[in-house]
Amino acid sequence: MTISEATRDQMRDLAARYPKSRSALLPMLHLVQSVDNEVTADGINACAEVLGITSAEVTAVASFYTMYKRKPVGKHHVGVCTNTLCGLLGGDAVYAALSKRLGIGNNERSAEGEFWLERIECQAACTHAPVMTVDWEFMDDVTPASAVDVVDRLARGEQVQSTRGPVIRDFEATEHTLAYPLDGLVNEGEAVDAKMLAGLRVAQERGMSAASVPAGGAS
Repeated sequence: MTISEATRDQMRDLAARYPKSRSALLPMLHLVQSVDNEVTADGINACAEVLGITSAEVTAVASFYTMYKRKPVGKHHVGVCTNTLCGLLGGDAVYAALSKRLGIGNNERSAEGEFWLERIECQAACTHAPVMTVDWEFMDDVTPASAVDVVDRLARGEQVQSTRGPVIRDFEATEHTLAYPLDGLVNEGEAVDAKMLAGLRVAQERGMSAASVPAGGAS
């Protein structure tokens, strides 16, 4: 799709927020996905034009980070962590159940365009393994059955709330939040819970602390 002038204005706004404008490239690519459902060639060229860099430089970034897709994602992105801890605790079984339910494999979109399925190397949420995300919102401590239930409910058009509070919207809406994080939704869910803080609590009870850093910094 052709990038509209309104989207280009948003790109310029993002670029103006940074001392070095090219630092805005990551949120700009999320912005492209919020309007085009993928990182398109037109999106890459628009980013390059606004930032005054080459399309090759933009492509290098867009192809390095796996959150940027070069094919249409569809309405919902479903990511399942299958790295070591999540895999041992059932992540592979969760992925297999979703793959069967949707009839697709890794980095593929369902026939009706509703869901994109992806194996994720790590969701940085090991305390609640196995974990999956829907449009990057966490679904903690999932089982094959609970994961499929989430997909079924979304397919029926039902409202689904992530386990950390935020309501699942859709891929493009979340991508816009990643471009503009100060959208008023920051307090929609819990940032941490007791399980995440268990290690800290034990350390406090035992009087444990990290080594102090000298005033001049680490040598």
